[in-house]
Amino acid sequence: MLKKLSEIIEDRKQNQPAGSYTVELLQAGEDKVLKKVGEEAMEVILAAKGQGKQRLVEETADLLYHLLVMLASYDLSLTDVEEELRKRHG
Repeated sequence: MLKKLSEIIEDRKQNQPAGSYTVELLQAGEDKVLKKVGEEAMEVILAAKGQGKQRLVEETADLLYHLLVMLASYDLSLTDVEEELRKRHG
């Protein structure tokens, strides 16, 4: 699913459909994207500290999405991260 989500984000980046939250984030610029990643990371931490497993799953999903948007904003992809992980873990 992460690969599919990454492809959807890239498609939204290229085609910029009206009403897309992804497009809105990308158009808002680096500071907005990075702020959202930070916010979502904090929400993951808070969820892990006592909001229950389902909430942790939900917040982790949000963080992963925003990380993929951040990568796309820098013309990077999930594949780039996977390649780095392969290098590290051979």
